[in-house]
Amino acid sequence: MSKIHVEFVRGKRVESIHQVKAFVTAVDGKILLSTNNEYEYFFPRSSIKIFQAIPFAMSNAIKNYKLNNKHIALACASHKGEKFHVRELKKWITKIKLETKNLQCGIHAPLDKNASEKIIYSRKKFNELHNNCAGKHLGMLTSCLVNNQSITNYLDYNHAHQKSIRKIFNKFTESKLSKKNFSLDGCSAPQYSFKIKSISRALNNLIKSYKNNYEYTDQVRILVNSILENPEFIGGTVSFDTKIIKASKGKIFCKSGAEGVFLFVDFQKEISGIIKVTDGNERAIPIAILNIFKKLKIMNRRELKNLEKKEIFELRNHTSKKIGHICITMK
Repeated sequence: MSKIHVEFVRGKRVESIHQVKAFVTAVDGKILLSTNNEYEYFFPRSSIKIFQAIPFAMSNAIKNYKLNNKHIALACASHKGEKFHVRELKKWITKIKLETKNLQCGIHAPLDKNASEKIIYSRKKFNELHNNCAGKHLGMLTSCLVNNQSITNYLDYNHAHQKSIRKIFNKFTESKLSKKNFSLDGCSAPQYSFKIKSISRALNNLIKSYKNNYEYTDQVRILVNSILENPEFIGGTVSFDTKIIKASKGKIFCKSGAEGVFLFVDFQKEISGIIKVTDGNERAIPIAILNIFKKLKIMNRRELKNLEKKEIFELRNHTSKKIGHICITMK
């Protein structure tokens, strides 16, 4: 396979086409599916938060502050700002005795439309806890507190905590990050570009770590298990990654990232995969992932059927008239 295209069809004509880069391998590195883009660089964005959270899990922060599994899942999450997300984040920040202004992620409206509208209608203000990366930042700050590190510059490239994160990336990708690949994420945390193949290697090492055949097993297990037990906390009620974890009954860990990135790991079949929509449009992700899962039998028919029911591949206008459909070409 060398090409995957997702097409949005209006009437009988293709209106938009999204190219999808995909790379799926077994834990031993055997290629199961590829669009031949694995040596290209990309920014994984929020999809790699679980790796960024390993130093947090390594610190004594979880035990010291008596954090629960929902807090741990939020450290790896892109939460949607729903009420149950914000409630746990408030509990967390109270435990560590910090204020929202200590988070340097910035402020945006909750990504969940209903949650955002409720705050607007109540005339309350958004704060840093509504930022989808708030859990990641609380994880960093909590680690810094436990390790007696500065919290005023915790996002600096040369801060000890950021060095610990780069050490994790170097270990799991089996390569060394270069300063030229450094940039900033939307939440101002360091973000790096990687070869698709490097992140594939990291995901396969994540499987090995979870299975106790690699380093950081204890930390990886507590992060992964917290997410699988609380799938609504990795994304949100209608998030595609949350839906997959629930539909697979916790067999699959997955995480979305901005600009059309999606990573998944099947711990039972020991398979991992990466997709990146070239133009960054996230609307192409669900149909691409579902068809890759079908092709590689990553989920059984019942699981896929339950997942498909929650996705809409018909296009309808504001009067609910059908005006087209979404389809995929895999060659």
